[in-house]
Amino acid sequence: MHTRPGAVELDGAPAIVERVHPLAMVYGGGGVFGMVYCLGVAHGLAAAGVPVATAPALGTSAGAWAASAVALGVDAADLMALDFPHVPNPRRGALAAIARMYFGDATHHLVSVSAVRVPSGRRHILDGGRYPLADLAAASSSVPVLFPPHVIDGHSYVDGGMWSATSIDAATAAEHVVVVAPVAGPVMRPIGMGAGMLLGRELGSWRRRHPAHHITFIRPNHAIARMAGRNPLGLFDSARARPVYPLAFEQGTRMAAQLLTG
Repeated sequence: MHTRPGAVELDGAPAIVERVHPLAMVYGGGGVFGMVYCLGVAHGLAAAGVPVATAPALGTSAGAWAASAVALGVDAADLMALDFPHVPNPRRGALAAIARMYFGDATHHLVSVSAVRVPSGRRHILDGGRYPLADLAAASSSVPVLFPPHVIDGHSYVDGGMWSATSIDAATAAEHVVVVAPVAGPVMRPIGMGAGMLLGRELGSWRRRHPAHHITFIRPNHAIARMAGRNPLGLFDSARARPVYPLAFEQGTRMAAQLLTG
């Protein structure tokens, strides 16, 4: 394990930082809504010719589930059929049990996730080639108060979104980074106002440090944002989230045209 600038500790050798890749994907958090949104956008991009499945991916919270599903080729309909636990849910291991239903004990070298180790409060980028993706998804999405911490290798982790909704700064090694941010921007108000401001600063910092590289930021449009509702706990409502997928897929195909011609 070693440390990179910006208080990021690497557990393993995540593909997203091993070398400069042509493309890297970053999937942000946002509950079940965020997972479905990220999946829809990713599948839309892929259907239009963007090689998301072969690009290294960094997932945070819901984005960790999306990154794992894309890498393993998990069917979106199967994953969306899950009934995720009601929140708050104090049962330890509830998230990991659901993740193992679809990811099994699989690992994948292209996947990494952001999680916060407790009690140190340090942000860790966990290598999906080293740890089972089910454990990584559970660790990265264990929102404090809503879910208990998840333990990996004797260390306890909580939601990576406690540090950053996307951890863009940990995805530097790519010529083009595509950031999918389910809860960012004014259309997601009031949920997305704070996240949008933070991500704006992270995007600006990334561009200053990598002026020769490109970054594309994808977030919900008004139609998709309305499905999230105004109550933050609505992000964990599976029934509310499922209709987001076709709209997100359509948005992904539209964004692909810009990526492929830009």
